[in-house]
Amino acid sequence: MNNTLNTHSLAAAADAKSVERRPALLRPALTLFVVLSAVTGLLYPIATTGVAQLVFPHAANGSLIARDGKAVGSELIGQPFNDPGFFWSRPSATVPMPYNAANSGGSNLGPSNPALAEAVKARIGALRAADPGNTEPVPVDLVTASASGLDPHISRAAADYQVARVARVRGLPAARVHALVEQHTERPVLGFIGEPRVHALKLNLALDGVRGTGQ
Repeated sequence: MNNTLNTHSLAAAADAKSVERRPALLRPALTLFVVLSAVTGLLYPIATTGVAQLVFPHAANGSLIARDGKAVGSELIGQPFNDPGFFWSRPSATVPMPYNAANSGGSNLGPSNPALAEAVKARIGALRAADPGNTEPVPVDLVTASASGLDPHISRAAADYQVARVARVRGLPAARVHALVEQHTERPVLGFIGEPRVHALKLNLALDGVRGTGQ
């Protein structure tokens, strides 16, 4: 009987101590939660945003491209061009429309997939129809989508392939258009990383600044 009472007494005492210790255990946990929330949720974002706006504001605000004071695009996200008087961008596999920045991704079609073959044939057909006299091989990036579907650049070969068509439609000398392509060619990083490439939107904006008989 005494042993039973002692056991109950010890258990009750242990429970009482446990209840007393709970606030002491919760206090540092709650303090840590509040401090980390303030640091990672407020101070860090404010600090990084402030540094970004101070050091590289153009990139921090989306690397926007403006014309006449109005944003017309971004250096980071491509745009579709279908007019024969412009340099065409790479195809985009994003849905529900091309170059949808909210749904970046490729087609996920393998090289043996008939759907990819049909899409490539259709793109080649469109390029040939826009420039029937061009018998040069079509650069691969003009008929295949990038992995992101948002690539703003085309290869130098893709730009050169389109020079004759753009010059004819705009009534410009091919040499003048070729010079614009050369001016807007971005060289490989450090001279060896990547390939020469051309930003399609920047090139097309430069074209709009040149008057020709087709304008």
